[in-house]
Amino acid sequence: MRILIATAGSRGDVAPLTGLGARLSAAGHQVAVATHVTFADSVRAAGLEFRPLPVDPRAELTSPQGRDIHGSGSGPRALLRLTRLARAFIPALGAGIADAAEPGTDLLLTTSTTADLGQCVAEAGGIPNVVLLLQPHTPTREFVPAIIGARSFGGPGNLLAGHAVQAVVDRLFAPAVRDLRRRLGLPRATVARARRDRTVLHGYSPRVVPRPADWHPSHQVTGYWWPVADPGWQPPPRLLDFLAAGPPPVCIGFGSLVVPDPERLTATLLAAVRAARVRAVVQSGWSGLSTPDGLDDVLTIGDAPHEWLFPRAAATVHHAGAGTTAATLRAGVPTVPVPAQLDAPFWSDRVTRLGTSPGPVPLPRLTPVRLATAIRQALDSPWHRTHARTLATALVAEDGPAKVLAAIDRLAG
Repeated sequence: MRILIATAGSRGDVAPLTGLGARLSAAGHQVAVATHVTFADSVRAAGLEFRPLPVDPRAELTSPQGRDIHGSGSGPRALLRLTRLARAFIPALGAGIADAAEPGTDLLLTTSTTADLGQCVAEAGGIPNVVLLLQPHTPTREFVPAIIGARSFGGPGNLLAGHAVQAVVDRLFAPAVRDLRRRLGLPRATVARARRDRTVLHGYSPRVVPRPADWHPSHQVTGYWWPVADPGWQPPPRLLDFLAAGPPPVCIGFGSLVVPDPERLTATLLAAVRAARVRAVVQSGWSGLSTPDGLDDVLTIGDAPHEWLFPRAAATVHHAGAGTTAATLRAGVPTVPVPAQLDAPFWSDRVTRLGTSPGPVPLPRLTPVRLATAIRQALDSPWHRTHARTLATALVAEDGPAKVLAAIDRLAG
């Protein structure tokens, strides 16, 4: 089967799908990934064909509008600011997906940012569209949509919040969907109508977020889809030397989060590391965090695969994105989430409930004392270490891609 995966967003949105794509390829399918040019090397390193989609996500997030999202946290305000940012490039994204879906494509796999546009392309091509989600978005009584935080409004309130978020997303995509359907010669249809009856697969563990009982049977939780390891990556000598020079460090990174004052954040992190009496590896990320060279207790690095780095850590401190949270759980180390926006509070709440974290230190309230205290709690408590290791062992036994393969086989049959 010739499969196209169309995904847009940050590295955390793309990396798990390259791993899933590699697994589909190993099962005999021809797999191409349509995403941003900045991730082309990652796609090709997974042995998959790359097809470009427009937009540079890093440039968008570092723009004035993108930085504005940082200050909005989670909840409706953050969602509205995100929709304003996305509105400008959604039409180009739809055209890019249509161009990437070359004749002969048998199946389209899309994500939260590409599903509604991809549905049009799939309908025009007469092929199935399976939606792959890394966060729960489907309305449910059991919790609010991940994108607006973790606070429960009770069963009816949670369900209402889910439908409200879906309505905002539908309204955001409606003009681009209308134009794309016209371009593809399709009859007019609402976003909600086009979305009916499609399979939705969630790429996280049911141990982390159990499947809600009120979801439609077509919405399933498969287990994680782990990023594929880049066979060409080698740890830099200075990182190996730092790791060998002392006890396991705390790994600190904020991924694709773009903070307005990286120098101030770096100073806070350094002070917290010293107050907690730990060593640290700081990943620069999209914010460009940078500590002085030559420090004995802190090393700043660029990209490093989480599956390699995190198991060598004593604990992690991170922005609580879905991908980084998953990597920490897989590594079996305690964690201190520092949520700032969108779904980060949701994942922070999950790791706290699971016992792998002493609790979040939200970025707007981050101070050296608060972070140092949380780091010491994560390191000193046998409770957090035991729960982290136990959960990691259970996650290794899961096989999320196998369930995706089974769903594809059902569609092919």
